[in-house]
Amino acid sequence: MLSKKLAQELNSQLNFELYSAYIYYAMAAALEAMNAPGAANWMKVQAQEELTHADKFFSFINERDGRVILEAVEKPQKEWKAIIDVFTTAYKHEQLVTGRINCLVELAMEEKDYAANQFLQWFVAEQIEEESSVKVVIDQLKLADKAPGAMFMIDRELGQRVFVPPTGASST
Repeated sequence: MLSKKLAQELNSQLNFELYSAYIYYAMAAALEAMNAPGAANWMKVQAQEELTHADKFFSFINERDGRVILEAVEKPQKEWKAIIDVFTTAYKHEQLVTGRINCLVELAMEEKDYAANQFLQWFVAEQIEEESSVKVVIDQLKLADKAPGAMFMIDRELGQRVFVPPTGASST
């Protein structure tokens, strides 16, 4: 059974994962408006990943006799000046998520909740991939700066990304 404090913090993260999906959908909409359908696709896939993360928290809280409590989702930013600004915002957001996951791990260890710690380790590893994948795109966009042909090719490549549910998509 989850402690009241850990259940509250896991619920907060579940809601933050939903907010993350909302942010990525807003980014996809902005990228569509910038005529970058591939980049928009990349963000839509990212939104699907965040919804999967939320579902993992939802299932884990329930499996541990906690109570899922959904809160209002904050309105996301809707405008960016350039494609690289969108991805830079995504990178900063993923760094924020990493910090939140690390705080959850610290709390689970402090409370000696080994099941929660084990559950959260999946997210620790996932955040390495999340930050890295956005950083790769940012690096490519910097290389292509002021080269429309390169930007076109990067956008086409980003359009190839597909959502792949994580192995063992349940919370455990």
